[in-house]
Amino acid sequence: MSPEDRRQMLVRAVLPLVVEHGAAVTTAQIARAAGIGEGTIFRAFKDKDELVDACLVEALRPDGALELIAEIPLDQPLAGRLTEAAEALSAHLERMGAVASAIHASGRRRERKHGKGNRAESFAAMREAIAELFEPDAATLRLPADKLSGLFLSLLFSRVRNQENPTTAAELVDVFLHGAVAGS
Repeated sequence: MSPEDRRQMLVRAVLPLVVEHGAAVTTAQIARAAGIGEGTIFRAFKDKDELVDACLVEALRPDGALELIAEIPLDQPLAGRLTEAAEALSAHLERMGAVASAIHASGRRRERKHGKGNRAESFAAMREAIAELFEPDAATLRLPADKLSGLFLSLLFSRVRNQENPTTAAELVDVFLHGAVAGS
């Protein structure tokens, strides 16, 4: 196994442990979850902190959600396309929040190594993926697809943060496409 493959395997195996234990996860737990000896961890990462950082970076990457969005059939109705996309991105945001919260709750206070550039790139990639879902209906849209995509993501991100009165992805899409007033 190449060093990069070993690193990826470890990150995938450790992510659930990081959600559960944060930075307090032990190397023994990591080794057990990955099915390796503890020494193998340090052939892939210089220390446990570097592995935890790699888990956080992996959790922040929207690649999995973007792959799911790319697989959404463009011949289904717009509401269905947007609902599937909202569900994929919501799952990504929840996983991202779970990892970041667990690391923070475990008392880890380190300077971020993943700067604003990555956040902007991630948002741009999400916005582009959602804009593509609007394209089949471009002739009927009131605004350009890229602008609608940004508005949709803004609503979606605030939905995820509002845990007091949760809204389903289908409800969000319905209000986004048809407004808040019945029959309008």
